[in-house]
Amino acid sequence: MSYPLVCLGNPLLDLQVDVDAEYLAKYDLKADDAILADEKHLPIYNEALNNKSLKLVAGGAAQNAARGAQYILPPKSVVYFGSVGKDVYAKQLHEANEQYGLRTEYQVQEDHATGKCAALISGHHRSLVTDLAAANHFKAAHLQKPENWALVEQAKYFYIGGFHLTVSPEAIELLGKHAAENNKFFKDPLDRSLPYVDYVIANESEAAAYAESHDLADIKDDIVAIAKAVAKLPKANSKRSRVVTFTHGTEPTVTVTYNAEADSFDVKEYPVRPLQEGSVVDTNGAGDAFAAGFLASLVEEKSLEESVKVGQWAASLSIQQVGPTFPFPKQTYSA
Repeated sequence: MSYPLVCLGNPLLDLQVDVDAEYLAKYDLKADDAILADEKHLPIYNEALNNKSLKLVAGGAAQNAARGAQYILPPKSVVYFGSVGKDVYAKQLHEANEQYGLRTEYQVQEDHATGKCAALISGHHRSLVTDLAAANHFKAAHLQKPENWALVEQAKYFYIGGFHLTVSPEAIELLGKHAAENNKFFKDPLDRSLPYVDYVIANESEAAAYAESHDLADIKDDIVAIAKAVAKLPKANSKRSRVVTFTHGTEPTVTVTYNAEADSFDVKEYPVRPLQEGSVVDTNGAGDAFAAGFLASLVEEKSLEESVKVGQWAASLSIQQVGPTFPFPKQTYSA
C-alpha cells in the first residue's frame, strides 16, 4: 500500500538560537515550554535572524514526526498535509522534506507567510515561540479535494499534532470520523478528538498540563494515573483499546492500555536507551522523533513494546543531531 501513514499539522520554519535564562525572562518565557506568540514576543524573530548562533531547520511537530517516520519506513510511506505561504520559506520546507522522501501536499496561502517558530535553546532545554501565520489558515476543504481524499482513503494510520487543534478542528474530526468508521488507527491528544483516538503520545509536562486543565490536579505528578484517566475516556471505535504513551525525559517511558470489557489497565514501563556521556547535541524535537519511530513501527505492525523501543532509538538518533533531524546515510534500528 502506498502512503499508509497520513500526517496533519502546522508546517513551520524553526529559527533555532542559543539563549540564556535572562533572555527567556525578558519575554516571560519558560524552559521546556511551547506557546503561541503574542504581540510582545514578535521582536524575538528579528532578534533570532540576527543571532550568530541561528540555525534554520524545517519544523512543526507533526511534520518532524512525518519526516522521521519516512526516514525509517520504505519509500512512499508517509504523506503530510499542512498550510504554507507562497515564499522562499515554504521552498526550504519542501527541500528538507524531499531529502527524506516525505510527500507534502501543502495548502498554499497567497496572503500569508509561512509560519515560523523561534526555538530558544538554553543548555539541554528549549522554549518554543510560534507564529502560525499561514499554518493557521488550513481548511478541511483541502483534505476533501478528490486527489487528497484518495490519499486519506488509501491510508491506514493517521497522526495529528495536538497544536493543530487551534487551527482546524473540522479537519481533525474529518480524519477522525473516517478512521473510526473504517476501523483505522488515529492519534491526537486533546478532548474534541479523543473519542476517535487509539494512540495518545505526550510527554510528562503535557500530561501534567492535561491533568491541571481537567480537574485532575491531585494527580498531576503521577503520569501513570493521568494515563489511566485518558485511556478510559469514551471512545468511538470500541474495536480497539486506547493506548496512552508518556515519555519522561531520561525516566522510563510509560504505556497504559485500557481493556474496556474487563475494566482493567495494562501498565508497562520501558527504560530509555542509554547514550554515551557528551553525545547529546540538541534535544529540540526529541519527542517528535520518538513519535516518528513509534508511528513507523505501527505501520510495520510491530508490537507495542517494540514500537516504544524504536521510538526511543529514533529519539536517541535525533538528539545527537542539530535540530529535529536524522543522520545520513540512513541508519536502521537495532535493539
